[in-house]
Amino acid sequence: MPSYWTDRFLAQVTDTPAGCWQWTGYLTPNGYARFRIGGEQQYAHRAAYEALVEPIPDGLVIDHLCRNRGCVNPAHLEPVTQRVNVLRGESHVAARARQTECIHGHPFDEANTYRASNGTRKCRTCRTAARTRARARKKPGVSCAAA
Repeated sequence: MPSYWTDRFLAQVTDTPAGCWQWTGYLTPNGYARFRIGGEQQYAHRAAYEALVEPIPDGLVIDHLCRNRGCVNPAHLEPVTQRVNVLRGESHVAARARQTECIHGHPFDEANTYRASNGTRKCRTCRTAARTRARARKKPGVSCAAA
């Protein structure tokens, strides 16, 4: 049995055609590699980055540039803020942040965009059109009682 944690670590890594160092050991239910060092559970990608590149600065998380959570290749890892990590991802939050226009094709630019109270971006052109339609529905018409 290997005596150094690095030997045990490397024994659980295999190369992929995409250049990932795929973890063959334990993966968490959400796909992250876990590894025990000195009796303490650690994320394998963080251990690889710190052992082979540099310490991870306080307040930063590791982003898998390859989008493979089981990859421990330090060349595929980058320390970033949690916000940057989320916005680079594939969640609905990230997809919304990448939108450049509203669902009707109006641009999300400074002149045409405002923030709703919940923080989401809204289109001024669409809001104006909705208000115009609402006013048109409220115009008084001829009632049957007046005839």
